[in-house]
Amino acid sequence: MNDSYLNFVNSPLGARLARSLGLPKPEVLRRYREDAPEYDGLVAVGAGTAPQLLDALADVVASTGFTSVAHESAGLWVPLANRHGLMTGRFEPAERGSSARVAALVFDASGIDDSVRLDALYQFFHDTLRSLGKCGRIVVLGRTPETCDDPRSHTAQRALEGLTRSLGKEARRGITSNLIYVAPHAAHRLEGTLRFFLSPRSAYVSGQVVRIEADPTRKDDATPASSDWTQPLAGRRALVTGAARGIGAAIANVLAAQGAHVIGIDIPSAHDALASTMRPLGGTALTFDIAAPDAPAQIAAALDENGVDIVVHNAGITKDKTIAKMSEAAWHSVIDINLGAQERIDDALLAAGTLRDGGRIVCVSSISGIAGNLGQTNYAASKAGVIGRVQSMAPRLRERRITINAVAPGFIETQMTAKIPLAIREAGRRMNSMSQGGQPVDVAQTIAWLAQPASASVTGQVVRVCGQSLIGA
Repeated sequence: MNDSYLNFVNSPLGARLARSLGLPKPEVLRRYREDAPEYDGLVAVGAGTAPQLLDALADVVASTGFTSVAHESAGLWVPLANRHGLMTGRFEPAERGSSARVAALVFDASGIDDSVRLDALYQFFHDTLRSLGKCGRIVVLGRTPETCDDPRSHTAQRALEGLTRSLGKEARRGITSNLIYVAPHAAHRLEGTLRFFLSPRSAYVSGQVVRIEADPTRKDDATPASSDWTQPLAGRRALVTGAARGIGAAIANVLAAQGAHVIGIDIPSAHDALASTMRPLGGTALTFDIAAPDAPAQIAAALDENGVDIVVHNAGITKDKTIAKMSEAAWHSVIDINLGAQERIDDALLAAGTLRDGGRIVCVSSISGIAGNLGQTNYAASKAGVIGRVQSMAPRLRERRITINAVAPGFIETQMTAKIPLAIREAGRRMNSMSQGGQPVDVAQTIAWLAQPASASVTGQVVRVCGQSLIGA
């Protein structure tokens, strides 16, 4: 769907008018393109007391091709970077009003164990933020507060969430800000998540907190290495429900672009649209009404002995009315399709072993499931239930090394949101740090990251794809 205001204020005439009238000017976001470098420019590195993740960070910087510069807080970075064969130098703040030259700011706060040592964060971001370019990336690295040995450490690490989210709201200009907590003995599992948050693939993901866990079920605690980061899903089979159009079609396209064989499911009436989506991807089209009692068993049977490695629960419906005016049928159908069908399909695939060990389940929730929404008691309940599934199922699936996570989209430009009245649609677009709606590909890229082998340490989590919406938590 076209955002006329975004396009206008980014035209020469519109930009001049926006400046003269003081109108907000949303940035055209830099999204992943096959014909453009995924990682390019300078990364400014900072650190607090006794940083514990700089070595893992150096591995990622070396593998992406970024050039690094060290802030004065990161005295250990230069010799460490040199050992990794990295070209590096000292950070020099850009003069006020000069063109920004830094692509990303990364701060290792993992060793901060007391609130008095949070001053290092102030110094780093005070010095560097004005040097960060449009659509730049801010990533703060910390220790999972629950694993800290004492209350002071826990307190200091928890403080990172408020800082990171506030930076995302202050920076604007298409800049994202996210926090990665890394559990003890899990630093070597950081790469896949850090690459995602430094990449244009995360263009509409900001203000999020992701936890990297150590896996107690594996003695070596090793994350499978990706031999080709452009095709991390090569050789894997992915099931996507609601794949005929919109967000589902975008998910299918991105998973296929990363090497997966995609099996798309949609209702029989969407057969032609589903076939049109799957055909250029070399995928498989299956038509089922996922709400039918026998659908889970039929889906498991249709996947035959090859099974699947990835299940994406995207199918969903809305039937909006205030609860006093809502029919019982409208309530029941939304809960059943958006939530009950997910439960039944997973039960069938897990019981039959169709979803292989080491697999991935990714569920599409919604910001409505976090914040609620007027006239959507049924939809919000179903999407909050999806979050409950993710949180409750994650520990039960660990023994089989299956992860389960959710993405919670905010306002995404689709055919469905195009039907929303103009005033409400504009409010949905502008009430976030990016001042614009997201694209279906933003949801798809986030799901693809969670589906990768390198995301084996991310489970039981909810990642909002909402441009850091002002609504909800």
